[in-house]
Amino acid sequence: MSLRDRATLVIGLAGGTGSGKTTVSEAVRRAAGETQVVVLPQDAFYRAQTDLPTQQREKTNYDEPSAFDTPLLVAQLDALLRGEAVERPVYDFTADNRSNASIRLEPKPVIVVEGILVLHEPALRARFDLSVFVDAPPDERFIRRLERDVNERGRSTGSVIEQYRRSVKPMHDLFVEPTKAHADLIIPEGGNNRVALEVLSTFVSSFVARAS
Repeated sequence: MSLRDRATLVIGLAGGTGSGKTTVSEAVRRAAGETQVVVLPQDAFYRAQTDLPTQQREKTNYDEPSAFDTPLLVAQLDALLRGEAVERPVYDFTADNRSNASIRLEPKPVIVVEGILVLHEPALRARFDLSVFVDAPPDERFIRRLERDVNERGRSTGSVIEQYRRSVKPMHDLFVEPTKAHADLIIPEGGNNRVALEVLSTFVSSFVARAS
């Protein structure tokens, strides 16, 4: 079935931490209409670590593929494509563990699967109609990561810097950067690239108009 005949558009939105994926995702939401988009953030699908002591959970490498419960993410994406609602998990970054809470998501015409390694997983790539890689300079990505983790995830500056040196940068070079090869569209400078955002927004709005 061609994209022109599909009722749902699935966009894979990848890129390094702090590259501007959220800004691009918001542009997609505006282009489609606020009620027409559902977002599956990959970082909500980190594996539960209930069986690990606190000190060991604090050392988790969150930037490599096995940190994610990819089968659950694929299953929930497939359920949405079948027209079924899902209970999306919630990850508690202050406890380094999956929360007992969940968020109910309803099927929508546009599904955005967003995260650092969504283009790394063949099972996810096979379900994407459009694969996008959001790029940004390393120093800018680090600053954004630092601000986010301190302000939104309750981490200390020192712990963010230590984690960046220990795992974030090495894993970006090893796993994230190579997935550019799987992208249909690469957006340099992240959310600051207005031309690329307009191209993507036009594509999305055209799909929604045809599908409605």
